[in-house]
Amino acid sequence: MAKVLSRRTVLVGAAGLAGAAAGLGGSGPAGAAESAAPTNPAAAGGAADLIAVTGVTVVDAGGARRDQTVLIRGGRILDAGHLHRVPVPHGARTIDGRGRYLIPGLADMHTHAVGIDPADPELYVVNGVTTTREMSAGDAAVSWRQEIAAGRRLGPQWTIGSAILDGSPSLWEGLGIPYLAVADAPQARAAVRDQVRAGAQFIKTYTRLTREAFHAIAAESRQLGVRFLGHVPDFVQLAEASDAGLHSIEHLFEFWYDTSSEEDRLRRGIAQTPIDGGDYAGWFTKLHPLELAAARSYDRGKAARVFERLARNGTHVTPTLSVHWTCDVPQDVPHDDPRFRYASADMLAYWQWATDNIYLKGRTAQESTERRELFDRRLRLAGELAKAGVPLMTGTDLGTAYLLPGFALHDELRWLVRAGLTPLQALRAATLEPARSLGRTDQGTVERGKVADLVLLDADPLRDIANTTRIDSVFVRGHLIDAPARRRMLADIEATVRAATPTGAVPVSAACACHGATARQPLHVAASPVSSAPSSAPA
Repeated sequence: MAKVLSRRTVLVGAAGLAGAAAGLGGSGPAGAAESAAPTNPAAAGGAADLIAVTGVTVVDAGGARRDQTVLIRGGRILDAGHLHRVPVPHGARTIDGRGRYLIPGLADMHTHAVGIDPADPELYVVNGVTTTREMSAGDAAVSWRQEIAAGRRLGPQWTIGSAILDGSPSLWEGLGIPYLAVADAPQARAAVRDQVRAGAQFIKTYTRLTREAFHAIAAESRQLGVRFLGHVPDFVQLAEASDAGLHSIEHLFEFWYDTSSEEDRLRRGIAQTPIDGGDYAGWFTKLHPLELAAARSYDRGKAARVFERLARNGTHVTPTLSVHWTCDVPQDVPHDDPRFRYASADMLAYWQWATDNIYLKGRTAQESTERRELFDRRLRLAGELAKAGVPLMTGTDLGTAYLLPGFALHDELRWLVRAGLTPLQALRAATLEPARSLGRTDQGTVERGKVADLVLLDADPLRDIANTTRIDSVFVRGHLIDAPARRRMLADIEATVRAATPTGAVPVSAACACHGATARQPLHVAASPVSSAPSSAPA
């Protein structure tokens, strides 16, 4: 996608873009609350831009409230309450909400914009995704955030983390991903300082960090007042990472060892398994027997104690069931999904290449059966985490084959419900919990004074979570993308990707994106020593 003002952006109006973007920007620590509303309501059109959604059923983490009126102006919810309590001011634009459902904007809390095509910000917002968290300091996300803030593009709020901090050797050596390999505690502390100076809003931990390096990252992050989150390294216990302050745990890989009756033996096996630098596929394959054994020796008593600690610590978990599906059972992923008309020919070709050469290459029928079993166990695990009170968040790990911006978030909601969450719990994982995780007290619910990131649905999401795809309109920081504008935006995205000339480029790297983005083009990568941040880090 060209980074210019597109026709679909013009469709939604330059004045609305300015109002939607005015509250964005800033690259300080993610622990600070970030205001999303314009500092000057006139930027969104002033009083003349007052919108009233009347007679609507509001659905947020507090449940369903029928016959509501919601007033929106200047990027904020001016008022919200029963239609008999909240009068509609004269001159307001009125939207008939009878028979419709208004939910907060959705959040994708695990995305990668490195090398992605066409991870277009507009594709997020037309799907009601108004908040994203970028997990690998991608150049594209930094550029998009700047364009959104400048009013040249309509898109979600972007929180952008550090380059991946991995052990040495790193799984990402030579694979075109922004990473820093740290061998010991001093290097780990230096990496945190460099990334914070470069503007990282949080620190991303990774799989092959040593226990010493992980705890050094934890200590330095606490000292600098920045959150750290990501993977629980192979050499660190889950509960230990939570106690150290890991803000959110990404994916469900490491849960099996802490909850296994054979934990000690299996951890010795991990320590004795050599993994070379850049050998992500080797990590995925060599540890498979250990992961399967851990899952099969699941001890409910141990699990209950671990989950209780996570819940007590307030450690969020982003299960990313969508990416586990594509990694565990890629043969089940349809290649003819009609939504793929929004993906370029290059992207479709890459997805097929990745499926054939990463996920399925050399996989035996027995391994396919075992990985299907693992995925079924992951679904049950996500449900048990929810029952134990562990706060869950929606994340897709966008960058994986056959996942599209925005659309994949709705798939993740369906996976969570299939895992045992109620539709209301799944919505909470996509709205209120992300807001809390990001420190944004003015987001995540539909209430007076909250940011006006909203999605108007034609059907009840509490009856069927798939109804989150029945989108009529979207509010992005108060700016309305109504149904006709939304249809035109989608049509323009489709036309743009169809008009793109295929390059036929062969991917230069393709590790499983469940542990980060995969890049089709080389990127500048900063490896150890860690005296400077990668050029792709936020400025």
